[in-house]
Amino acid sequence: MAYTKNQFYLRRLHSLLGVIPIGGFLLIHLLVNHQATKGAEAFNHAAGFMESLPFLIVLEFLFIYIPLVYHGVYGVHIAFTAQVNVGHYSQFRNVMFFLQRITGIISFIFIAIHLWQTRLQKAFGGHEVNYNMVHDFAQHPGWLIAYIIGILSVVFHFSNGLWSFLVTWGVLQSKFSQRVFTWVSLIVFLILGYIGVSAIIAFV
Repeated sequence: MAYTKNQFYLRRLHSLLGVIPIGGFLLIHLLVNHQATKGAEAFNHAAGFMESLPFLIVLEFLFIYIPLVYHGVYGVHIAFTAQVNVGHYSQFRNVMFFLQRITGIISFIFIAIHLWQTRLQKAFGGHEVNYNMVHDFAQHPGWLIAYIIGILSVVFHFSNGLWSFLVTWGVLQSKFSQRVFTWVSLIVFLILGYIGVSAIIAFV
């Protein structure tokens, strides 16, 4: 009984952190990266502004790294232990849940690689996070393809996760509202996917 109750709260926290603050950071990160479509100077200006925020390292740990670690590790646990629920959800929803697990694992790996190539290179290698840094690996076809797959996986995981979040927290209770928001989440995926992919291509 206690285990079930703990699982309930752990899943609620996992769901909440996926939207707030991780989802919020994803939107900001995509918009900053999208400045690359306007040129290197525009991206460097936007990235420089983010780097100039006061108490940046504290903000990063409180609102990015710690939530990411919990959401990622617990998400991997869910991916390998959760079962589809044909009786409660439609076949389509079970397929989406399967894709949510797959993109969650891909996102976990992609984010770890992305952090290594950017933030950790700055922290331990003394490199500046700027247009040239991203250009250096984005110009290689293998990395470009990997980043496109990673970006689309993260965006899908977030967009489809919004549906799960709103259902979990009791916002989408009727079948009609759930069907409507399925289309909303698709639109969110297409918009954010375009922003993310066009941004990484701009670094080439």
